[in-house]
Amino acid sequence: MSAAADFRAGRVAFTHPAFVYFQIARFLIVSAVEMQAVAVGWQVYEITKRPLDLGLVGLAQFLPGILLFPISGHASDRFKRRTVLTSCYAGFALCSGLLLVIAERGVRSVSSIYIVLVLLGVVRSFNGPASRSILPQLVPDEHFHNAVTWNATTFQAATILGPSFGGILYALLRGPSAVYAAAMLTAIGAMFSTLRIQTHPQSRRREPMTFKTVFAGLHFIWREKLILGAISLDLFAVLLGGAVALLPVYAREILHTGPWGLGLLRTAPGVGAAIMAVLLAHRPLRGRSGPMLLWSVAGFGVFTILFGISHNLVVSLISLVLLGACDMVSVIIRAILVQLGTPDEMRGRVTAVDMIFIGTSNEFGQFESGVTAQWFGAVPAVILGGVGTLLVIVIWAMLFPELRKSGELTANAAAADEEDLERV
Repeated sequence: MSAAADFRAGRVAFTHPAFVYFQIARFLIVSAVEMQAVAVGWQVYEITKRPLDLGLVGLAQFLPGILLFPISGHASDRFKRRTVLTSCYAGFALCSGLLLVIAERGVRSVSSIYIVLVLLGVVRSFNGPASRSILPQLVPDEHFHNAVTWNATTFQAATILGPSFGGILYALLRGPSAVYAAAMLTAIGAMFSTLRIQTHPQSRRREPMTFKTVFAGLHFIWREKLILGAISLDLFAVLLGGAVALLPVYAREILHTGPWGLGLLRTAPGVGAAIMAVLLAHRPLRGRSGPMLLWSVAGFGVFTILFGISHNLVVSLISLVLLGACDMVSVIIRAILVQLGTPDEMRGRVTAVDMIFIGTSNEFGQFESGVTAQWFGAVPAVILGGVGTLLVIVIWAMLFPELRKSGELTANAAAADEEDLERV
């Protein structure tokens, strides 16, 4: 294959207009959420000076997802996913607007911020399943691998620019108001881009909302041991190894930078992940996906430890870049396994359960990091988390032999058997 043909094949997903509009919306909404996260983290820590309160920021967004995942997943399977996404983006804009009002009124209590974050958690609980389960409706199956990779690239590009822009705005204008206003306008832009998406949904059965159908996604994942092993590995590895919640502490107390430094630290994992995602878009993963998943998570743990022991900004940034690159490999493998291995009529419910695993590792992981840092200090908390990640890999390799034996990432290898679906 010539270089030009190889380049075209590497971006074949963008030949589908629906995918392009979705990526625009995704870039805008992730940018909005990321720039807002920088402002919220710095504002909360500036008010309280307690790492535990940074942990509560994650917990406030995590709990709604735990409570609502049966409903949110069912909504993505029952209603048009574009409609669900549009409503969620409007909800994001509303939350940013409420944070703007709080900042403008000069409220010095974090209680009102937590209330808005709980509302944000409700919106995210519906957004996650709809956003991930709509992707197979935008491109044909033969282009899905490429779409997943570029979808991850878009996400990481937004996680690079969003925190940087948020940190710069906060520093230049000396407060979070401008950041919240920018996030609100960006979310509105995402909403309008989503309205232009024309999906090509597969025929889906309209199932009544019963206890069995609501929890069918949980049953499906429990039965599919390869998928269960992949997403639970990510859960415990990132739950223990996540250092993002403590970045405001590192920026202020250890690396001695301001909001701009916090923006750089939050951006660094996205840089590494974006570079890796672009490489994988043009050189898709080959060979045994399971061992590759285990090794990539191991790299995540090692670079978490390196970040934890670093007191130099450059070394810390390099560690986070490499951490993000390793994480991207596991993200793409897990996304392809879950989406191609799940029938379309169940993708919303299965993805809702997957989002609980992701939310547990991310938002609840922030809470765990905040509590651990409150007890032992930020540096020991991050180092212990990285060591815990490495131990999880060893345990999961023994508990889930399917991970060690998993082969190529193809639709045929990951697709669910129709007879199995009938038993759900």
